[in-house]
Amino acid sequence: MLEEVRMRPCGRPTKSGNPCRAQFSGRGFACKLHTTVHEKALVDAYEQGFEAGREQGKQWEQRAAAARVEHLERQLRTLEEKLDAQARRYEVDGHQAVTVDGYGYRWTGPGTLEIGDRVLLPENYVSALRHGPGPFPGTVTELGTTYTGALSTIVSRAPDTPASPPQ
Repeated sequence: MLEEVRMRPCGRPTKSGNPCRAQFSGRGFACKLHTTVHEKALVDAYEQGFEAGREQGKQWEQRAAAARVEHLERQLRTLEEKLDAQARRYEVDGHQAVTVDGYGYRWTGPGTLEIGDRVLLPENYVSALRHGPGPFPGTVTELGTTYTGALSTIVSRAPDTPASPPQ
């Protein structure tokens, strides 16, 4: 009887001995007047258990969704790495290709560049606004590039900045 929610008559005997005709709905055994303390405790326990089960179900659902998202993100990273490996160019026209601060460039100077090397990049319309006219500094962030268009050539390695003298 705890699952019934529709309106129904109480049916418990009244003081006169006739069945109670009061209508009630929801969980329970009888109308409020005829429900015993034990039945009230039973309904309360049922509702607490039902709510606890619902909360536990929500938590499990959230954990399952988080695990699924984590799995899909791992899968996406793997696929991106495979695609990157297929599209990455390390040489362009016989010169080293590198990524500097997220953009592809070509190094034609002596030796090879490594990740972390500081270089001077050619002026472009954005760098002229940000850094003023002339070459501007950048840092090699990746070896090779996935950019498929024409690459600008790195001007030179950036000069080492001397440490400031102690004052």
